[in-house]
Amino acid sequence: MSSAALAKRLLDEGDLGEGYARKAEQPGRHDDVTVTGCPAVSELGGDAAAGGSLGFPRRVKVSFTYASSTGSEVSEELYSGTAAELSSGVGRIFEAMTSCSSYRVLAGGTAVSVTAQEVPAPRLGDEQWGQLLTFTAGRRSQVVKQTAVRVGMVVAVVSGSAALVDAHVAKAVAKARVTS
Repeated sequence: MSSAALAKRLLDEGDLGEGYARKAEQPGRHDDVTVTGCPAVSELGGDAAAGGSLGFPRRVKVSFTYASSTGSEVSEELYSGTAAELSSGVGRIFEAMTSCSSYRVLAGGTAVSVTAQEVPAPRLGDEQWGQLLTFTAGRRSQVVKQTAVRVGMVVAVVSGSAALVDAHVAKAVAKARVTS
């Protein structure tokens, strides 16, 4: 499926309800990432090691902020490929990221401590994965929940604050599943 076709399946403000605003996309390349303390994550390299995008060529992303609270964000990424490619790739990345309970990432001169744990994902598709990541830099911490669900030849990854991920993952999967 093309990126243009995937883009039609992304969530929009109308899907989320009142109080959500689309967030401008930030450049997301993390080519200068070094991981210590977890060889499996180190092998992922780039964006995946820094909690960013998965390494599939057909990808679209959208991010939103929730206006009624500071720091509440939710993003959705859709990836397309064969079922086998998606299953193997997503499984490998989620397994690597939760294989070590903690590790350090040096990205662009900033040191970040990461703790990771596998969490249950709702049974919404053919396969599903879930993890909770805590990123700590200095005295600031951010907790990010990631839920990935494969439906056929599409994977929907919903990331952000746990409550928002839980509230919107079913809508994201339903919209990703649409065949028309």
